[in-house]
Amino acid sequence: MTGKEILLKAMRGEETERPAWLPFVGCHGGKLIDKTATEYLQSADLLVEGLLRANELYQPDGLPVVFDLQVEAEILGCELQWADEVPPSVITHPLNSCSLSDLPQFDPTKGRFPLILDATDRLMKEIGDDVALYGLICGPFTLALHLMGNNIFLEMYDEPEKIIALMDYAADVCIASASLYIEHGTSIIGVVDPMTSQISPDHFHEFVTPAVNKVFDAIREKGAMSSLFVCGDATRNLEAMCETHTDNVSVDEQIPMDLLGELCRKNNKSFGGNMRLTSVLLLGDELDSKHEAIDIMEKSGTKGFILAPGCDLPYNTPEENLKAVGDIVHDDYQREIAKNTTSTKEADTFDDVEPPNYRNYKEVIVDVITLDSTSCAPCQYMMDAVKVAAKSAFVKVFINEHKIKARHGLGMMSKLGVKNLPTICIDGEVAFSSIIPDQKTLVKAIEKRAILQQF
Repeated sequence: MTGKEILLKAMRGEETERPAWLPFVGCHGGKLIDKTATEYLQSADLLVEGLLRANELYQPDGLPVVFDLQVEAEILGCELQWADEVPPSVITHPLNSCSLSDLPQFDPTKGRFPLILDATDRLMKEIGDDVALYGLICGPFTLALHLMGNNIFLEMYDEPEKIIALMDYAADVCIASASLYIEHGTSIIGVVDPMTSQISPDHFHEFVTPAVNKVFDAIREKGAMSSLFVCGDATRNLEAMCETHTDNVSVDEQIPMDLLGELCRKNNKSFGGNMRLTSVLLLGDELDSKHEAIDIMEKSGTKGFILAPGCDLPYNTPEENLKAVGDIVHDDYQREIAKNTTSTKEADTFDDVEPPNYRNYKEVIVDVITLDSTSCAPCQYMMDAVKVAAKSAFVKVFINEHKIKARHGLGMMSKLGVKNLPTICIDGEVAFSSIIPDQKTLVKAIEKRAILQQF
């Protein structure tokens, strides 16, 4: 049985001879061939080269053609900011200066879709019989946020009909993107919608469910399968996610796999995740990666389960760590050896990482704990919200972003008692955990802290 057959079997919720293995190789593919993310994500030749190298190294059962949630937004008029080690980020929001009716028609001959489809065709010929290729598309709520910016959170209360219309528009764009991938041979469409982790269950049901179901129904009608992939702490919306029309729900490290498995089986869905991106795959070693994989595999079983990192792999993820996961997935003997091998590495207590003495400052200090605001959409929009609120508050505000891609960021996360990402801390206290507040609420929280400092 090929890896593709195993993964498709897992997607259908069936028992498999071993867990399916899906490394989400995005810009990390550029690292494998010594190219920047900017170069890699703008070249069909480099996409093919990087993914063929990933296939050679990691023994995957599935691979995404590209992991970039800005492809559709770019075509629709959002300007992008490019970087060397992360996907581009959206820096302008067209609906801030025009109406929904003024947005251009989604044209797949524009932007980077032609080169992505070229890469898809070539990869299908090279490895498509053995590896399940994923077409990853930007989910409708995240796409809506790209188009409108953080104003969407206020408009969800003030003008819900406007947001429902925007979500319907975004769903149509998603269907067009998914259709292109399916026409070029991909059998699974991953609808990646991380910003849904930032809203309430009521808002998820009101705005997200109708839109994503429209997308999932269209994908099924075209003979493909779908996955709803939400990075971030989606706990509050997990049940709603599992009730959508998708075939599979995938999550990151903030979701317990036993809980996800229970909800998915209840709703006849397969599930995937949730290896830790930074503390294990990026900053850990081979044994850390093996133990992580084994722990998740044992919690999840082999029925309808796909082992995967919790999101797009960091650019500098060591090859040895991912190769170690591939070995564990494919080799029972290696698994038994790893189970009986104890790490001699001491747990990091971050003794050298010290938060500031907040009482010594007249200014309010806002610490934002993120994965990386240049590559994580919820982190980006949380940082944007903090920056705008800081300008509106009557007190001077210092803003610090602590990216957990670096050890210092992990240390600050530990010292501030942060459990979920992204999180806003105000003067050392957790204020907003994995939810982006509206501007009035955030400004009020900052100003309240400034008043308390006076006493």
